Amino acid sequence: MTRLPGDERKGGGEPTVLRYDGRRLVPVAHTPIQELGVALSVNGAPYATLAASPHDLHFLVAGYLRLRGVIRTPADLLTLTVFEEQGSVSVRLRGEAPQPSDSHPVHPILLPGSGPFFRPEMILGSVAQLNRPEDGGRESVGIHRAGAGDGERLLLFAEDIGRCNAVDRIAGEALLKGIDLSGRILSTSGRVSSEMASKAAFLGVSTIVSRAAPTDPAIRTCGELGITLVGCVRGGRFKVYSHPGRITTAWTAGKIDGVTGVILSGGPSIMMGCDKALLPYRGGRFIEAIFRNMADLFDEVIVAGVESDQYDFMPCRRVPDLFPGMGALAGIHSALSHSATDRVFVVGCDMPHIKGDLIRHLCALADDADAVVPEGENGLVPLYAVYRKSALPAVEEALRAGRRGLLSFHEKLRVQRVARETVEAIDPGMSAFRNINTPEDYFRFRRDGESPPG
Repeated sequence: MTRLPGDERKGGGEPTVLRYDGRRLVPVAHTPIQELGVALSVNGAPYATLAASPHDLHFLVAGYLRLRGVIRTPADLLTLTVFEEQGSVSVRLRGEAPQPSDSHPVHPILLPGSGPFFRPEMILGSVAQLNRPEDGGRESVGIHRAGAGDGERLLLFAEDIGRCNAVDRIAGEALLKGIDLSGRILSTSGRVSSEMASKAAFLGVSTIVSRAAPTDPAIRTCGELGITLVGCVRGGRFKVYSHPGRITTAWTAGKIDGVTGVILSGGPSIMMGCDKALLPYRGGRFIEAIFRNMADLFDEVIVAGVESDQYDFMPCRRVPDLFPGMGALAGIHSALSHSATDRVFVVGCDMPHIKGDLIRHLCALADDADAVVPEGENGLVPLYAVYRKSALPAVEEALRAGRRGLLSFHEKLRVQRVARETVEAIDPGMSAFRNINTPEDYFRFRRDGESPPG
């Protein structure tokens, strides 16, 4: 065999992959994406050949047959056998196997005004959940991902070299595990086609969300079938192509029910050299600007960890620490002890970026947890979090033992962690967690300006 000039490879090794680094082409490590030709037989006869990724083929085949009306329940399958070495799958059905077809069963048409209704951060979060932690926040390359969720949790996840295969896998796993997808969100990394829309409708999915823009036939299909179609999900924004009524933004005008907003006083502020809460800002004091933004979100806002005559200018309740000198943890304890509601949202007086969308999302998760704590760039952020009164005994126990750490009591609580990917989908710059500790931080903040509330 004649080699091309400059090709010095020996034998059948992997081809060299080069990346342009801005100046030149350099070799890079490359792991090829696997593709398998899956020979599917039904009742002993050849049925179809699927080009797919080689994992979890039983979910793929079950979904493929389900979405073509061949099976309706797991009971329709007598056997489903995967022969990994041969790259084939054999299925035995209770009845006769219909002829292979690319068409899908007639779908029920969803009522356009029917729920469930999803808030914008749920739409953003459904796509963010497709990124796995091992990806380091990067999008997958060369592989398609799909997920099914309820706006808060990702119920099913699948990946494949084919975008429709990924949806088939979701359909198959849902069938075999008995998971009802009616009214759920189907999220995908790939472009939504009319075929994918038809599959979603057959599954009862009410909303499809994609990073990419959909095809025109997909928009028409979703419009006809009553499906809300969302695309171009990037940087905290998205476009809605059909039936926008399921995405509700009216809630942002109201206040968060059953939660008290809490501003924790800054303590000695040694690094700043003065009380951070009293720094000049927008014709007033720093803490006043935070209070105004918090008052837009909560019926009551209190300042915790202050003496009775401190901050007399504040138009709200001011409550002292019951464990003086124990720092921010004592402030959380005081807030829980004095609040008129079962839940409180706490923020430090040096954290001026009040992101309403993120705060509402955290508060919405607090029904089944003692604490809802988001993840930032460096781990959990306990001073931008929601706490319930059920956390009081554990907080008090930590304080009595002399432990001031803001995470020192978490092992005794039901803590709902909100993944960094979800936070970034709502607040792409994660500015909500930035605080003002030093004079340099303060002057930089004044120079750059406060980002607008979410």
